[in-house]
Amino acid sequence: MSASPLRIVLAGSVGSSRLTLQALLRHKANVVGVLELVPDDPTAISGFARLNDVAVEANVPCIGFQNINVPEIVAQVREWQPDLLFVVGLSQLVKAELLAVPKLACVGFHPTLLPRGRGRAPVAWLVLDGTPGAANFFVIDAGTDSGPILVQEPFDVSPTDDAEQVTAALEQAIVRALDRWLPKLLAGEWNPQPQDESLATYHGKRAPEDGWIDWTKSAVEIHALIRAAGRPHPGAYSYLRDRKLLVWRAELDTATPFRGVIGRVLLNDPQRGSLVQTGDGLIWLSEVAWGDGDDAKPKLSVGQRLGYVVEDEVSRLKARVAELEDLVRTIRIAE
Repeated sequence: MSASPLRIVLAGSVGSSRLTLQALLRHKANVVGVLELVPDDPTAISGFARLNDVAVEANVPCIGFQNINVPEIVAQVREWQPDLLFVVGLSQLVKAELLAVPKLACVGFHPTLLPRGRGRAPVAWLVLDGTPGAANFFVIDAGTDSGPILVQEPFDVSPTDDAEQVTAALEQAIVRALDRWLPKLLAGEWNPQPQDESLATYHGKRAPEDGWIDWTKSAVEIHALIRAAGRPHPGAYSYLRDRKLLVWRAELDTATPFRGVIGRVLLNDPQRGSLVQTGDGLIWLSEVAWGDGDDAKPKLSVGQRLGYVVEDEVSRLKARVAELEDLVRTIRIAE
């Protein structure tokens, strides 16, 4: 690879995208263009971050997009004539037409210890598994996070870490990785290392509804779910009086000599929150909020049951359906 200044374009939508752009500029890389996702609802994207202000301050053109593969965006990238296209923190797959534009390669990013943990929702899976992660920059190929690795910077994940803590550790690893690799890249070094396919594992997609709390699970499992679904993700949740109840933080309890019905609030404590019985063990709900945007703090009372009893709800629905059927028959007779 020539040591002449590489023309670099970056595309992204979240905090890791912003950190990468800042590092490229800090190391005096020749960034010729930036693509930032402009979603209809930014709150629907975990960890969403703008790139425009960073680009403008550096006098780099920044173009917004909703679909990175549309002809207009592909044409814009061609016009920038990049040697490298960094695609960092973007859930959209880059199609072959755009992948072929950069002269050298498209560079992707993934936060697990590749080749393990390829695929979707990596931070949530790291929290659930309690396994080490890594900031990886790699060459995008036709597979899923399977291309040769350009730099890999590991970081630890504690068994008690939540998504917010893992994200913070990841961001620090990104900075370390780029500060270690970018000087070599910009000096002309290009040495991607193939991944060992025999060690590859994959993670599937996680969606907001996967944060539903099944109170029959153990306290340990529920605690892991709450940590994995926490900020910047949409949150773990249950229901209270037909309203969605988000649980942002919780704490295991192994000392309180109390037993109750699964899903019921057993105790309240000003510091620890509300103690709930699970299928195996007790858990304190230390930070809760309404899922409908109401800023008022939910008040959980001793004896309240979280979630729904399915049989009772089905019975109520059947009774309501019967009432409606009787009403329809009455209207028809009257007509």
